[in-house]
Amino acid sequence: MAVPAFVLHSRPYRETSALLELLTPGGRVAAVLRNARTGQGALARPFVLLDLETRGRNELKSVIRLESGGLPFWLKGAFLYSGLYLNELLVRLLPVEDPHPVLFEHYARTLALLARGEALEPALRVFEWQLLGELGYGFSLTRDTAGQLLAADACYRFWPEAGLERAEHGSPALFSGASLLALARADWLWPGVLGTAKQLMRQALAPHLGPKPLVSRSFFVNLRESCCE
Repeated sequence: MAVPAFVLHSRPYRETSALLELLTPGGRVAAVLRNARTGQGALARPFVLLDLETRGRNELKSVIRLESGGLPFWLKGAFLYSGLYLNELLVRLLPVEDPHPVLFEHYARTLALLARGEALEPALRVFEWQLLGELGYGFSLTRDTAGQLLAADACYRFWPEAGLERAEHGSPALFSGASLLALARADWLWPGVLGTAKQLMRQALAPHLGPKPLVSRSFFVNLRESCCE
């Protein structure tokens, strides 16, 4: 039975095949695509909704059918690098064959936002938040580790294992309660909320990504450097 899928990553495999990392509602799938240089191989690229059929009982499947399932999402510049960032997060963090149908739908919606050139930072932060929740790493943005409601005039420190802990003003690596509450209600126009969201999501993802740098982040660095030349 065919299922919807997106290619997250592709690399050459043996002489004429490709090893694909795919996102489906049933989770991340690793599969070998034979004769990848012709026919179905032309479709095996990121940001294209596919109809996928695989065969095999092991974690590494074989692709037996790969067809277009809709129009591709055309991403350019920072939006393209953002799409690659989403793909890298999923490859690094999503277990093989661990079903996440809600995450699949949210990924497709996020690609649509990027293709339309919508506000980039909110789209990325919301996806990161959704990913953390789906993997069981979510935390409250309205209550601290003691179970108390966040106070707008307080400061908080983030602990990946526990969440947000109230802290003394002047302590390092703090978030303002006002910005955290603005983030909780998705008020992206609140002063400083975008910086808070980016820093908080980076801290939340770091323990699960490990020490290996994300390749896609280097694309943003290169983009900023080229814009400043």
